[in-house]
Formats: sequence, C-alpha cells, structure tokens
Amino acid sequence: MNLAQLLIKAARTHGRRPAISRGGEMVLTYGQLLRNIAVMAGNLRARHRLQPGDRVALVMTNCAEYMQALFAAWFAGLGAVPIDARLHPRELAWILDHSGVKLAFVTPDLAATVAPLANEVKSLAAVIATESPDFAALTQGEPVTQCERVNPNDLAWLFYTSGATGRPKGAMLSHRNLLAMTMNYLADIDPISERDCIIHAAPMSHGSGLYGLPHLAKAANQVIPASGGFNPGETLELIARWPGASCFFAPTMVNRLVDCDAVNNADTGNLKTLVYGGGPMYLADIRHALAILGPRLVQIYGQGEAPMTITVLPKSMHVESEDPNYLERLASVGIARTNVEVRVVNAFDEPLHAGEIGEVVCRSDVVMAGYWRDLQASADMLRGGWLHTGDVGSFDERGFLTLKDRSKDVIISGGSNIYPRDIEEALLAHPEVAEASVVGRRDPKWGEAVVAFVVARPGVTLTPEGLDKTCLERIARFKRPSEYRFVESLPKNSYGKVLKTELRAQLAAPVAASG
Repeated sequence: MNLAQLLIKAARTHGRRPAISRGGEMVLTYGQLLRNIAVMAGNLRARHRLQPGDRVALVMTNCAEYMQALFAAWFAGLGAVPIDARLHPRELAWILDHSGVKLAFVTPDLAATVAPLANEVKSLAAVIATESPDFAALTQGEPVTQCERVNPNDLAWLFYTSGATGRPKGAMLSHRNLLAMTMNYLADIDPISERDCIIHAAPMSHGSGLYGLPHLAKAANQVIPASGGFNPGETLELIARWPGASCFFAPTMVNRLVDCDAVNNADTGNLKTLVYGGGPMYLADIRHALAILGPRLVQIYGQGEAPMTITVLPKSMHVESEDPNYLERLASVGIARTNVEVRVVNAFDEPLHAGEIGEVVCRSDVVMAGYWRDLQASADMLRGGWLHTGDVGSFDERGFLTLKDRSKDVIISGGSNIYPRDIEEALLAHPEVAEASVVGRRDPKWGEAVVAFVVARPGVTLTPEGLDKTCLERIARFKRPSEYRFVESLPKNSYGKVLKTELRAQLAAPVAASG
C-alpha cells in the first residue's frame, strides 16, 4: 500500500478537521491538504517529468509545507530523501549526488545554500523553495484522481545515517517499513484520535517527521511551531493551546523543557505523551522529568535502519514504583516492540542468556531493505537476516534491555548522531595538525559533548580559533568540538590504532585549552 493512502483515508472521514497548523492557527484541513497534494503530485509528474522511483530531496527546516512535499512525492510514486537542514554544503552536496535526486524542496532560509549545488549534482534539475512562485505553481491546477500504485517494498524514505567510519549510508525504508512503524506506534506507544495533535519541535527530517505518520493516519493535527524549531517557552504555549498533544524529543530537549522557568506556571494538562529517544537519558533526569510532567513519558530505542522501533518503555512502566527492580527498569530501554524480534548475541551471532552482554540485533518488517548503492555494507549490517545495531547491551530475566555501550564510536549530542571520523578528517585538513582523535564526554545539557585531542606538527602552536575555522569550512556547526585538548601524542596499541578508551579516561585531567 502506498503511504499516501493514509492521507486519503483520513481526509475521506475527517476532511474538515485541522491537518496542519502553524503556531496557534490552522493552515489546512485534511480535505484541503489532500487536494493540494494531489495537485502537486500531478505537477511533479507533468511539469518536472518525474517518474515513479525517482528521488526528491527535502532540505527543509520545520514548516507547514513539509508534509505537503513529503506526501506529494509519495502520491506520485517518488522516493523522499529527508536531509538534515544543518549540514554543511559539502555534506549536502554529497548526499544529493549519492542519492541521485532530481528535485529538491527547500525552505527560504536554505535556498541560497542548496540552489548552487545544482551545478555540482548532475541529477539535480530543480530546486524549489517554499513561499516561492515555483512552489505556488505546484499547487495550481487539477488534482490527479488517485495516487500511484507502488509495491510495498518500493523506496519511500531514504534516510542518510552512518557508523563511526566512512561516508553516510542511505538506509532504504520502504512503504512496508514505514507502515509497520506506524502500526507499531499505535500498538505500543499510544492510541490516537482525530482530536489529538503532534507538536513538531524536533526536526521533521528525523524522528518527529516519522511520528507524523501515525498521527496523520488517524487524522490528528500536525502542529508546527512558529519558530520552526524547539523553544521551551513556545512549546509550553503550544501544549496549552492544542489538546491531546504529543511530542518526540531528544533527551536534551526533555531536560531543557523541565528545567526552564516557564514550566513552573505552565498549563501542561493537554500534554498527552512525550516520547524521548535518540540518545542516552540518565536515570536522575528521567525521575526529574516524571516529577515535573507526570506519567506522560515513553522511551523508545531504534535506529535509522529500524526507524524508531526496536524497544519501548511505555508510560505504565515509567511509574511502576512498587516493582522491586523499578530503578533498573527505568534505566533500561524497555522491552521488544510488538512486531520486532530482539536478541543479544555473541561474536558468532549466537543468542546469549539473560544477564550476558553482547550485540543487540533485531528483525522485523520495520527493518530497512539495505543501504542505497552499498551491497557490502548491507550484507554486513543484515547478515543472517538480522539487523546488527552495533550497540552492546543485555536483557534481564523479564525481557528488559539495558544498553551498556556503543560498539561504534558515535557521539550523540542533542539527539543528533555525530561521527568522529567526520571531525577528525576536518581537523586533519589543517596544515599544522599532525594527528587528531575525537571522543564524546558526558554533558548534562547535551547528553554528550565533542572533545578533540590534537597533536600539532613540530614547531607550531595551534589555537582553538584556528581549528574552529577549519572545521566550519568543512562540517556542520553542531559537529564542531566544544573542547580541544592539545597533547604531544595519542595513545596507541601495538598496531598503531588510537586507544580511545584511554582518551576518555584522560578527560578527567585538567583542560589545556578549550573552544
């Protein structure tokens, strides 16, 4: 089934209900949204000559047009490529080229960044900014009468993620995958009605946009903050304005919300569910959030390769304080989702018993088909029919999974994955840097902070300002190290591999310099 059928069904029954709102005001009803999308789909096919299976990029900050562009692509049988709007132009260009997109939707703030990339990306024929005449033209004309028929395994969402090394990888998520995710939300997290809403304060290119699908399937309101992003005071105002409110937040966003002054006098009665995930949330922070917001928290564990859907710690398990193992369970990532098999395995992919630590693997209809144009990485990640997460953990005897560490050196800061090699390569582009190694340090605000250990070439003196400049020329600002440590050498084993465990141990030492 084409994901666009979710919208068609919602509009048929609830055509007058709010579909998209900006701030406190409705923008489109479900009937209006469906018509806009059906018109746009026809124009994408006729004016831009896009064919089923072609890819369309969404390089957009949160806006009312995001869902329109996404569902218009699906209505026309196209694959969507949502891209983090904060990426550096070089990173954007690589993803646009690798995915072979033919058209890119952008918000006005990103038009000047993305439009010139059409000269570098051979496949990219058009860049269309929202609020532009070109975008308005897409909504003019007669709607096509039905959405394109697709195979359930056809590409719907090409999500670029990566491990600790190498270029980003495009996780191929099909219509089947995202329908499975949608049904699993309704089974394990929350029932949704047409009188509910989701507040998109987190990026719609990631988890918040994915969770827009179950809400759209049930004709709930998609609320976009007027700021286009996360502001604790604004979020609290939107919660007070819209009933049945749900949000998906990174743990750092939860902490910022419950720690802001405005929360003390806020009306949070409309808050139905706050789902958090995308990084570690510490036990003390969970208990603090529960004390402020009450029994509204849900924790999820997933990956881009199994979108938002491996395990869940539902609301009820957040408040089972009479359970003798309550605190241990609260520190876990919960239990396997309804339609997901989850195991912990050893190095030979043999299942381990409760209490034994190994790699977390899973299989389900929610797991990706593989990586775009990367057969070897796909085979490695999906060997034996199981998604190998790279995360290390253990089950207890009741099936609660606790993550112990990440086998990959991914740093999760503010809910975003930051890959050390990207930063190390940027630092090594500085002519006076001999060696560099990047690790994460626990941070009470962001979850983790990026720390770079840097060795200068003989006879030179490096400065944080100079390294910042080099980084900002090559990578997104949010990846830039928050701290530099200048060292004479990096610890290595006998094979010359840098020992990052020793670098993490050194983080307790006095800081030599910081950015």
